[in-house]
Amino acid sequence: MRDAYSVSKVRAAEAALMALVPEGTLMQRAAAGLASVCAGLLRDSAGGVYGARVVILTGTGDNGGDALYAGERLARRGASVTAVRAGERMHAEGARALVGAGGRVIGVAPPRDPDATRVDLGGQTGSRGDRYDVGHEVRSVIGHADLIIDGMLGIGGKGGLREPYATLAQLAANAWHAITVAVDLPSGIDADTGVVAGPAVRADVTVTFGAVKPGLLIDPGAGHAGVVEFVDIGLGPHLDGPPEASAPQAHDIAALLPRPTAESDKYRRGVLGLLTGSDRYTGAALLSTGGAVRGGAGMVRLVTFPGAAAGVRQVHPEVIITELAGETRIRSESSPSSSSDSSPRFPDDVGRVQAWAVGSGMGTDDAAARRLAAVLATSLPVLIDADGLTLLARHRDLLPRPAPTLLTPHAGELGRLIDADPADIEARRLEHARRAATMLGACVLLKGSTTVIAPPDGFDPVFVNTTGTPWLATAGTGDVLAGLAGALLAQGLLPPQAAICAAYLHGLAGRLAAAGGGDGEDELTDAAPIGAADVVAALPRAFRAT
Repeated sequence: MRDAYSVSKVRAAEAALMALVPEGTLMQRAAAGLASVCAGLLRDSAGGVYGARVVILTGTGDNGGDALYAGERLARRGASVTAVRAGERMHAEGARALVGAGGRVIGVAPPRDPDATRVDLGGQTGSRGDRYDVGHEVRSVIGHADLIIDGMLGIGGKGGLREPYATLAQLAANAWHAITVAVDLPSGIDADTGVVAGPAVRADVTVTFGAVKPGLLIDPGAGHAGVVEFVDIGLGPHLDGPPEASAPQAHDIAALLPRPTAESDKYRRGVLGLLTGSDRYTGAALLSTGGAVRGGAGMVRLVTFPGAAAGVRQVHPEVIITELAGETRIRSESSPSSSSDSSPRFPDDVGRVQAWAVGSGMGTDDAAARRLAAVLATSLPVLIDADGLTLLARHRDLLPRPAPTLLTPHAGELGRLIDADPADIEARRLEHARRAATMLGACVLLKGSTTVIAPPDGFDPVFVNTTGTPWLATAGTGDVLAGLAGALLAQGLLPPQAAICAAYLHGLAGRLAAAGGGDGEDELTDAAPIGAADVVAALPRAFRAT
């Protein structure tokens, strides 16, 4: 498990450890780990440390000290190291160590006028792509660097970068042949939330110390972090309380997944009820059923309309299907719990199930609302997706409910549920997922560039999935995820565990499908586009790889 801790917990752990070790020990441990990672990157990209051109962007805090001491180590191995002092001050001892090892320190040019430091006045619009003129020497060393170390701000930084930090970050981004390494966290990222509130460093690699920070796992911050390398400096025994976020790894998922035994039968393995699809959206039924069948459910009972049922029978003959007679004329009552329906005893007449997954392509008319209300009135675990979420936004009185509930919205659907701007949800994924879970009394799986899973109690850590791929941004993959997660609910997993296992396997299946015969590691460079059916087909490989 890759656990992520808040800044306050990291600071407390650092203070506890520093009271037990000689002064400067933690900084030297961090510097040694940072230098080791940088040396490895230079071996791969520049042929070695000796003669490599390294630039350190340093601010006034301890991250700058870590970077300077790491630069000292690289300079003693023959690298040409230049530190750029972004502020009025820098870590004095680290700077002396760097100069003593043969490195040098230069400063940015002072601003031309007070407004030159304001990023709100149309920054980065000049002919060179930078509004603040940091000076020719600084531009030159950054432009010719093999490796750039970002040590400008630490984990306590809030808000976007101000000048001259913003321009230095832009110059590093423009140095296309250089590798950018962030110290602990890319400057400009909120360590606790991943929020990017303005200009920020976009690193290729982030070397984080002592504990992973939530902002390295959750977008948009995670998208700025690149590959995250962890350096253990001894904080573990001093980190108090649970983490704020956890990113399960393959062995964690394997430990959660239900496995059949010699005594298993189709009922013991879990029976999932699926209320999905329609005559218009036949694919939703087919794809969610595929996710459920390949997700290990012992039996799937599908409730859908004739057009969708016909397609499922052709592909999944093992599925038990209850056909709805068609859209029913109903009275115009506003409540979704009106008694008239084409299936008066629904859901009892479907047969015994151990969990429900509802919503994908089911429609949003009054009859669909009544079916959703009937499912939510049971004592069974229920997953709600797609059209079901649209209905919930209209009938918020259906939640909370006593039984376990899992919601799987994207930002737009969550926005309708909690009256929030989808753009703000994307920018503050952790905050809004937690808010929605506590407000609705349900576990929330927020889909998107990083999947965030928030439990309803507001206290347990959120889960973050790291296996996703942009190739999954295609129609129908959400239906597959709903069926897969529903199958895991039917097999007895609690909503947070079912959600993270499904997200992990779904993301891995997407990577495997996109990579074809490969292992999914290089899906962005060597892969081909995929469809949702490809994800269904790759699920057994994802299970075997976990």
